[in-house]
Amino acid sequence: MRAKPAPINTLEAQDAASRGFSIDAHRLAAPKAAPGLHLVATPIGNLGDITLRALQTLAGVDVIACEDTRITRRLTERYAITATLKQYHEHNAEAARPKILEALGQGGSIALVSDAGTPLVSDPGFKLVREVCAAGHAVYALPGPSSVLAALSVAALPTDRFFFEGFLPAKSAARRARLTELARIDATLVMFESGNRVQDTLTELAEIMGTREAAICRELTKLHEEISRAKLADLARDADALETRGEFVLVIAPPADDAEVLTPDALDDLLREQLATHSVKDAVAHAVALSGRPRREVYARALELAKDFRGGDGED
Repeated sequence: MRAKPAPINTLEAQDAASRGFSIDAHRLAAPKAAPGLHLVATPIGNLGDITLRALQTLAGVDVIACEDTRITRRLTERYAITATLKQYHEHNAEAARPKILEALGQGGSIALVSDAGTPLVSDPGFKLVREVCAAGHAVYALPGPSSVLAALSVAALPTDRFFFEGFLPAKSAARRARLTELARIDATLVMFESGNRVQDTLTELAEIMGTREAAICRELTKLHEEISRAKLADLARDADALETRGEFVLVIAPPADDAEVLTPDALDDLLREQLATHSVKDAVAHAVALSGRPRREVYARALELAKDFRGGDGED
């Protein structure tokens, strides 16, 4: 005997029953999420940092768009969420965006998450949000964990103004040039760094901004969380002993209010000292950070002084 199809209201009840999540073995129902794109912040380490609203939304959307389904599945399995996971990352974004826009155009609800933290912060979500807004669909922000704010809160450095750099360039020359530019910003600096480059970056930070206080935040909210606070010169000196496994956020204090602007004679002395052992480029970077003088002025003076060391036009 052929089974009768379930009535529509029964199917709706079954669908509603599947939209839920569990906390400490307690099953909670989740309402169907409103149509649109939901930007959901997820834990940066400790899965207990998820918000109640985030759980309701992840359980209530039609699809969760995520960078790596394996990482997001750890979160959904932890809270018994059965939503469909689809990949959205920098390598498939061009192909995935039209499909997401099509689903939203049909009244769908989609959650966008990064592997950890708040979407759009150092991940490829910006272009998606821009196109979703241009198409007239709703975009909702669900605030929550952020490694940037977590690092700022524990660094014990000024928080009234901060500049988020993200990841620095991978190559040393480009990284030094960027650090020299960052040294002039009158705000606390926050940057990400990988374990295989963090020691080199600390050395370069010390050479360019060595008098400043800083904090190394490793594996925030995770089991092996470590926070080290000291002057950059001291952190660089001890970098060889640093545990490099894990994820790092570096926080550097702003320039001191009473930072000294060197006299021309003092600048010359500083440049001669640096040129004796460094290239013109590195000597200028160091002198700009310590002298308080414009880079153009320091560079011009360095070229003149370099002739005494190397002859010729001073370039190297």
